[in-house]
Amino acid sequence: MNCVAIVGTTGSGKSTLGERLAARIGGAFVDLDALNWGPGWTPAPVPLFRERTAAALSGERWAVAGNYREVRAIVWGRADSLVWLDYPLPFVLWRLLRRTARRVATQEELWGGNRERLRAQFASRDSLFLYAVKTHYRRRREYPADLAKPEYTHLRVLRFRRPGEVERWLDGWPVS
Repeated sequence: MNCVAIVGTTGSGKSTLGERLAARIGGAFVDLDALNWGPGWTPAPVPLFRERTAAALSGERWAVAGNYREVRAIVWGRADSLVWLDYPLPFVLWRLLRRTARRVATQEELWGGNRERLRAQFASRDSLFLYAVKTHYRRRREYPADLAKPEYTHLRVLRFRRPGEVERWLDGWPVS
């Protein structure tokens, strides 16, 4: 494993795993959110997002976290492995609640200088919770169909359904 794409529902732990895995393979960690989001939660224009993604994945070793369809062909096409965090939705929502509470309480600065706001998470159509619910089961249908396409059959796919499975798998990796 040299180039690993990590996918999963919002809040499943893609970025955390990506950082850990990048350290184990001795490569860069790439967070697609950081390449996409600008100030005021403004998404990058798609051509710029694709350009940024291609540049970020030009190295020999990396772990990239994110689900963006706009750059899937670039990410999956260059990856040799794909890790799918396919956890149960209630578990993901619990993780997302804990992460959101921490980010709101600490006013953690995210990509493009953005910060999560409590109101946006519970009283907005931009809610990450609503997004997680809307995309969770759709991705369970989408990913197997996409992974069966000829352009992605080169990927070694690891589908984890519980965090303990990921931990046991990571235990087998040396820390660089």
